[in-house]
Amino acid sequence: MSAVLRPAPEPVAPAISQQLAEFAAALCIADVPQAVVSRAKYLMLDAIGCAYAAREEAFATRIAASVARLAGAGSRGVIGMPLQLPMRDAAVINGMLMHGLDYDDTHAAGVTHLTVSTLPAALASAAQFGSSGAQMLIAYIAGVEAGARLACVVKGAFHQVGFHPTGLIGTFASALVAGRLMRLTPAQLAGAQGIALSFASGNLQFIEDGSWTKRIHPGWAAASGITAATLAADDFPAPSEAYEGRFGLYRSHLPPAEFAASDLSLATANLGSVWELDNVAIKPFPACHFVHGCADAAIALHEAGIDTTRIRSIRALIPAGVVKSVAEPVSAKRRPKNDYDAKFSIPYAVASGLMRGKLGLAEMLPAAFVEPRILALMDKVNYEIDEASTFPVHYTGEVVVTLDDGRIMRHRVSVNRGNPEQPLSNAEIEAKYFDNCALNLPHAHALRVRDMVLNLESVTSAAQFEAALASN
Repeated sequence: MSAVLRPAPEPVAPAISQQLAEFAAALCIADVPQAVVSRAKYLMLDAIGCAYAAREEAFATRIAASVARLAGAGSRGVIGMPLQLPMRDAAVINGMLMHGLDYDDTHAAGVTHLTVSTLPAALASAAQFGSSGAQMLIAYIAGVEAGARLACVVKGAFHQVGFHPTGLIGTFASALVAGRLMRLTPAQLAGAQGIALSFASGNLQFIEDGSWTKRIHPGWAAASGITAATLAADDFPAPSEAYEGRFGLYRSHLPPAEFAASDLSLATANLGSVWELDNVAIKPFPACHFVHGCADAAIALHEAGIDTTRIRSIRALIPAGVVKSVAEPVSAKRRPKNDYDAKFSIPYAVASGLMRGKLGLAEMLPAAFVEPRILALMDKVNYEIDEASTFPVHYTGEVVVTLDDGRIMRHRVSVNRGNPEQPLSNAEIEAKYFDNCALNLPHAHALRVRDMVLNLESVTSAAQFEAALASN
């Protein structure tokens, strides 16, 4: 009787969490191109400047007071605040400060804010476990690289079903960051991601009324990641397929059609050879990234000399994927009730750009978005779907204005400013940092912090770095 020859079974690829764990555990500064290392430090600098700008805001002081009352005393510092808190609670507040003004960076294709969860996790963990600046830096890079890929899988679909990817993805990325600084093994780092699956959260309902919950998402993700890594350090049994499993992240958080359109291969694509850190965009405006294209288009028309008193109607062409966030319901978007409403309003971004030629922190104050001339101009703004948009690679925008004599003026932004294809220069990032710090920080201290960030590999103690950020 002859033997039946059967083809060898196809090799089973390691779980996504295992591949990301091995990458995070093995990554060294020498493996990362110097330009990417430099970019990482500028992303950190930008986020720290955003935190300093936010530290005296009402939301910042109230949230910090609530967390401090719950947490009690600890040994970890908070950026620009006289607080000493437990590790996880310091990460919550630092993430809130970095993200609270919506002025922080965005990974474009992943449609997610990564620095504002991974950096608080890195800062608190590195200081807690006696790490150096270089060790903190490499953990941050590993977290951003993993988080960006995990977000890219869904191609923006989390937003369409009401989940905030900054909170969801930030939890997994932060687990890798904290676990790396805790010196976990690859098996433990994989377990940390499985544990993080039960902690990841973030909901978009805040868009409906401008509430404060979004501001908590990245810091909560950082704290949840730290918790997951700590449990993993004790070999807590965890799900092995955090992402691709039957009830993993993607199947549990997406309807069947959106899951079918996702690409799981993107979660680990080109790890260590293509650097997603280069694809993180720094914001020129303190507003939802989805309004930036139209804001810049409106500002260009302002600079061209448009007479806003002669405007009959305005059309804003926007990607279909951003409508739910910044364009609907139209009546509410035309009447921002608070700064968060204004940050997520296409009518306001366009009206402010056309009339004032700017959309900065001053334009997010209540007096700015209730000005009668602005209200009248917002009433003339309608949106249309931009069929030519390349979203989410680019956050495109076009503004088309019809004047009272029938003439049409228009401007299109095909690649938003700050996008990796049209990045802010290092000099522009530093200028933004110093402008943010100038709101409530002595210039000499801002200079000292800048120098420490840009020379982070030379900082021997992350705890000393943390102390410098916390002091005034």
